[in-house]
Amino acid sequence: MSSETPPSEASGTPGPLARALTQSERVQNTVEQAAVDLSTVNAVLKDEIAEGVPLANVERALNQSEAVEVKVQEAASELVAVNDALATEIDERRHLEQELTKSDAALLASRAKERKSRHDALHDPITSLPNLTLFTDRLGNALALAQRHSWRLAVMFIDLDAFKSINDARGHDVGDRVLQEVATRLLAIVRGSDTVSRRSGDEFLLLMLEAKDEENVAAFAAKIAHTIAEACDIDGVMLTVTASIGLAIYPEDGRSAGELLKNADAAMYAAKKQNKGWALYSQIERP
Repeated sequence: MSSETPPSEASGTPGPLARALTQSERVQNTVEQAAVDLSTVNAVLKDEIAEGVPLANVERALNQSEAVEVKVQEAASELVAVNDALATEIDERRHLEQELTKSDAALLASRAKERKSRHDALHDPITSLPNLTLFTDRLGNALALAQRHSWRLAVMFIDLDAFKSINDARGHDVGDRVLQEVATRLLAIVRGSDTVSRRSGDEFLLLMLEAKDEENVAAFAAKIAHTIAEACDIDGVMLTVTASIGLAIYPEDGRSAGELLKNADAAMYAAKKQNKGWALYSQIERP
């Protein structure tokens, strides 16, 4: 991950690192120039000694050589200080990058946790299907569109028959596997725009958008009942479960989410009582 530009550098004002680099470059130039000067003085001093120049001239050359050496030593000391400052600045930046990396990781973890919490609040923990809260929300949105465009839609209330006997005989783990298998089968036959939900226990809901008519909805319900009734292979044990399905169609069987759910539930009980796979609310006996 690349580190962000410090505010002072972004605004045009050199930051500590830039200033230290500039100072280091200046000191290095000073050392290099002093080394050249010292070399020149030493060469001249050697020539003068070889030529037997006056001692006073030699002493002046020696003094000049010493001055250059002192300058080199001072520059070298300053360079050490600059390098220490650079090392400190680099360590601080490395630490800042590490902290930023930790902060980014914490933020990603927090967002993932938030997404999971949001998903868990709106989905069934066993089947991962939308729960009743999310289903009701989608049904409300679908009704608004249906009213605006004069569409039909259907709500199906699906109840698994005698499911309690599977839980009692095989245990809840096997019962949960059966629920997951039913959820998978429902998802496999619905359209992408439809919604399958686990209401609670052994009850499922299905929202069918743009339902053509009662015949079309009934045919789809019969297909669902047949698909659910196919035997399930749970760890080598073949289990069979059937379903009773109640159908309520907008706008004939209700104009609100609550009314459609209530009437689909009533139709489901009628289907269960009559021992048939499905029943339309419009065709059941009502008080």
